[in-house]
Amino acid sequence: MDHFLYRGGELFAEEVAISEIAAKVGTPFYVYSTATLTRHYRLFDEALEGMPHLVCYAMKAASNQAILKVLAGLGAGMDVVSGGEYARAKAAGVPGDRIVFSGIGKTRDEMRLALLGGVRQFNIESEPEMAVLSEVAAGMGVTVPVTVRVNPDVDARTHAKIATGKSENKFGIPIARARAVYARIAALPGLEAIGIDVHIGSQLTELEPFRQAYEKVAELTELLRADGHDIRRLDLGGGLGIPYERSNQAPPLPTEYGALIRQVLGHLGCEIEIEPGRLIAGNAGVMIAEVIYVKSGEGRDFLILDGAMNDLIRPAMYGAHHDIIPVIEPAPGIEQQPYDIVGPVCESGDTFARARMMPPLKGGDLVAFRGAGAYGAVMASEYNTRPLIPEVLVNEHQFAVIRPRPTYDEMINRDKIPVWLNDPPC
Repeated sequence: MDHFLYRGGELFAEEVAISEIAAKVGTPFYVYSTATLTRHYRLFDEALEGMPHLVCYAMKAASNQAILKVLAGLGAGMDVVSGGEYARAKAAGVPGDRIVFSGIGKTRDEMRLALLGGVRQFNIESEPEMAVLSEVAAGMGVTVPVTVRVNPDVDARTHAKIATGKSENKFGIPIARARAVYARIAALPGLEAIGIDVHIGSQLTELEPFRQAYEKVAELTELLRADGHDIRRLDLGGGLGIPYERSNQAPPLPTEYGALIRQVLGHLGCEIEIEPGRLIAGNAGVMIAEVIYVKSGEGRDFLILDGAMNDLIRPAMYGAHHDIIPVIEPAPGIEQQPYDIVGPVCESGDTFARARMMPPLKGGDLVAFRGAGAYGAVMASEYNTRPLIPEVLVNEHQFAVIRPRPTYDEMINRDKIPVWLNDPPC
């Protein structure tokens, strides 16, 4: 469920008409719903009620500070994968003891940043990283809680580019090496092994891969405890999918996911961490674009939008589907026709949809890309010197720009011309 609904023939974000935002902000832009963010976070929190747990929002999905403050105010922790994300979380007021530092390529500087500012735990991804973190922590005179991300060799049955739990993926330590790795941690200064971490991929649409991975984690927990390790926290990652195509069967609900966790891991008495991102932010945001031209081609018609692949790259990168709807609700029974929906970037890959059935549209009409709140704005670029598009947050009847569109001058003035290029020619 989200809070982007037609009212009186027009699309609204909560209590605000999309056309009102477009008139003030200009297109294209992203708009997020506070009510949807809140509802989706609470679904996860309630799904684990009665178990010690922390829902750590995966910031890589959408990291605007306004979004972070909404979720942090509800009690969320944060899952970060870079020094920049850590700094964003801290700037949004998230205390260090609610920040989990993940990611496979943590640098010494990033480690020091988190150790100085406070961190709930580091999720270790490799043995070389483990040695470096030990050296950095010991050099600072601190001991840091750590988990080891184990790779359970489970097929997440998702897109190859977002699967992370197979043996050929770059993530984690083979689960067969886990006991040896934990034994090594026990011998290293500056590290305290407090749990196990696992994450098998994103946009999972069934529970069975989770079950397979969590059963392996349960078995490993018992083995490590028998070896003398105090395993008291299980970081289960995220990955639960969202219904990008409304006509398709919906993925499992957070309540079903929570029930699976209780069934497979509840007997261990561990604190549970989960790190959802897409399901919290995905349907909480839409991208709004304007039709520039309707172009007739050889055997097809094109809707040319002012939004492009640099604004929303998922269709070009993953072949991802987004439902695209007109902001003005079409009349009942109106005949639809196929369009290729494209942007203005000079790439054939700048195509959002092919032969998508839509009601007749014309230049100046607005369209909304549903399910664009996750991996939309955070993956945007300024390709073709196109400004990053604004982000807007709605809260009931009010809205605010939470990231403005830069001017051309602001973009261009970030470039620095070497002094020798300013010298007069000989």
